[in-house]
Amino acid sequence: MNESEKNEADGAGTQPKQPARRKSASGKTRKRAKPADKAKALPAFNVVLLDDNDHTDVYVVEMLNHLFGHTSDRAAEMAVQVTAAGRVIVMTTHKELAELKRDQILGYGADPRLQNSKGSMGAVIEPVV
Repeated sequence: MNESEKNEADGAGTQPKQPARRKSASGKTRKRAKPADKAKALPAFNVVLLDDNDHTDVYVVEMLNHLFGHTSDRAAEMAVQVTAAGRVIVMTTHKELAELKRDQILGYGADPRLQNSKGSMGAVIEPVV
């Protein structure tokens, strides 16, 4: 037996076999998922903090740190921006998490440093355009 006959006999040098298509329980052959079949990315929403005169910058920094995990420096920048512009985007995410974070802001409570602070700051969610 020469070398090429030996390789053919033991399977060496041959092409690997293609994986067999699997059949479902109904006996039908499954198709592979195409990129178009994959789930589309969820639309993005901004969580927007609204300014008022009933909360201090310290309150804003503490809240943003506690609810969003922003650093003190980043939260302080946002506190300045909300005071200057009347609003600041504090997070961009999918709708369900944006709604949760908005609700957490709305439920955070009054600023204990101010007597006239009766409740939480305002917040809304908006689709990213």
